[in-house]
Amino acid sequence: MTEDIQKACEVLKAGGLILYPTDTIWGIGCDATNDAAVQKIYDLKRRTDNKAMLVMIDNPVKLETYISEVPEITWDLIEVSDNPLTIIFSGAKNLSVKLLGEDGSVGIRVTREEFSRRLCERFRKPLVSTSANITGEAFPSCFHEITEEIRKGVDYIVRYRQDDRAEAQPSSIIKLSAGGVVKVIR
Repeated sequence: MTEDIQKACEVLKAGGLILYPTDTIWGIGCDATNDAAVQKIYDLKRRTDNKAMLVMIDNPVKLETYISEVPEITWDLIEVSDNPLTIIFSGAKNLSVKLLGEDGSVGIRVTREEFSRRLCERFRKPLVSTSANITGEAFPSCFHEITEEIRKGVDYIVRYRQDDRAEAQPSSIIKLSAGGVVKVIR
């Protein structure tokens, strides 16, 4: 795992794309502060630029670096959530504008899974985490379902957990308004 994290960080720092296991499904990742790297993901996924992508971080404390005003309820939601939870926040900052929704919002997930948490920790920046599929196609529930086109389109493929056949699911998604109102998206 350590070697995978080191190589992935080298690729991320150089503006490249990685294919990596997360706390949900396998993801395509890049430096969430690098516009050119984010654009590479849109191109690989054949995704329109106006469809936002989520960001992964390793520690809830870092939310304040990327969100102008974190609603108080956020801390309770993260603490009590048993399953991976992506929260859409208003007032994104210090991230690639290409990741943001038309209203300036961004989805952020705090990962608890060992590999993705350690990768975020070591990289010291947020990571894009978007499903490893072409837009409109089914998401892969394990590494072996990822298409050759996606595999060839990234700069580094993490070896860790490639043999894991457990079927994974995407995260739950909620949107928080500045007043703390919760809207369930998925």
